[in-house]
Amino acid sequence: MLFESNPQNGNITYFHQAILPVIVSPQQQSVIALAPEFVTPQDGHDKQDCEVAAAKRWISAHATRLGPQPIPLLGDDLYSHQPLCEHCLAHQLGFIFTCLSESHAALYDWLGYLEANGEVKTLEQAQWNKRTKEIYRYRYVNQIPLRDTQPALLVNGCELTLVRESDGKVLYFNAFVTDHDLTPETVPQVVSAGRSRWKTENENHNVLKTKGYHLEHNFGHGQHHLASSLLTLNLLAFLFHTVLHLVDDSYQQIRHKRGTRKGFFQDLLA
Repeated sequence: MLFESNPQNGNITYFHQAILPVIVSPQQQSVIALAPEFVTPQDGHDKQDCEVAAAKRWISAHATRLGPQPIPLLGDDLYSHQPLCEHCLAHQLGFIFTCLSESHAALYDWLGYLEANGEVKTLEQAQWNKRTKEIYRYRYVNQIPLRDTQPALLVNGCELTLVRESDGKVLYFNAFVTDHDLTPETVPQVVSAGRSRWKTENENHNVLKTKGYHLEHNFGHGQHHLASSLLTLNLLAFLFHTVLHLVDDSYQQIRHKRGTRKGFFQDLLA
């Protein structure tokens, strides 16, 4: 359990926090819920728990279940730091993490130096989005230090600027670090995978909050593990519904006829 104080009224709000990993694919709208990891003080530790520590525990517990295929972990800028990247590699997992200039000054200094010396490679591709032509502009470089202190992990960095050709408007920009080797063939694939992380929010968190699962409902704290247990049951329900949606013809027909997921739940309760 974590807490935050409101300096305006002095109230203290207590809340639970967890990381909710899912399997995502650029080619699939659905996401597959995996086991959560709760951000909670650990036995024998004096420090407050955090998302990165929870992510390390999750990797240690579940990495072997993701093999033997090399599945990369996706994450925002919070995770693109050396301790977690090394933890991924130690468990034979790749990574594609968002990397912001504000929190990676040394890496971006290296990028500036390499670009000035013509060592940052570029790639440009055009794609049609309905009747709009969009230009994908990639920049990438391999083997740059992730931090300024030694020993520094060498990573590969790439960025995408997506521009509408008709007026030059920038539609999207983001940058990533990864352990995957970057070439003209792999850069679009790596960036596409990195961009699919948004499905964690849209197809997982948002669905759980607004489509009938009531994830943010206050079910109570309980004496020990009530809140964690209820969240886990919620995720199991979401997982079963997702699997049914992917493989069960009858469920697919009912959902198609009924429409929204929330409406489907309301019919079950009627």
